[in-house]
Amino acid sequence: PWYIAGLHFECTQCGNCCSGPEEGVIWISKSQINRLADFLGQSVEDVRKKHLRKFGFRCSIKENPHTKDCIFLVGIKGSKGCAIYDVRPTQCRTWPFWPSNLRSPDDWNRAAQKCPGINKGKLYTFDEIEKIKKM
Repeated sequence: PWYIAGLHFECTQCGNCCSGPEEGVIWISKSQINRLADFLGQSVEDVRKKHLRKFGFRCSIKENPHTKDCIFLVGIKGSKGCAIYDVRPTQCRTWPFWPSNLRSPDDWNRAAQKCPGINKGKLYTFDEIEKIKKM
């Protein structure tokens, strides 16, 4: 792969990966729903009703209908932050090392236009990236 020498990434916690303007899908598994329910102190049923939407047999975290931001992207200390950071879904944990961003240097650099942490900070080795991709 083109990223055999590794890639730099350092999360700036800007919230751009969690926000619109496009609508997105934030996949969340059953075990992650259970962790989210425990974290929020709510029943799984309440979490499903209040915070999730169904896509066939899968679930996604809801988005703000106006901004298309994840509903858990909230104001924290004067900026945006994740209200469920400690239990965020795998999809969130693996950003920006998604297959769609790793197809080519152009795809990676397109993602960097929205994410100020791409191409900065820590060098992730090829092996680390492959491990993250498989989470």
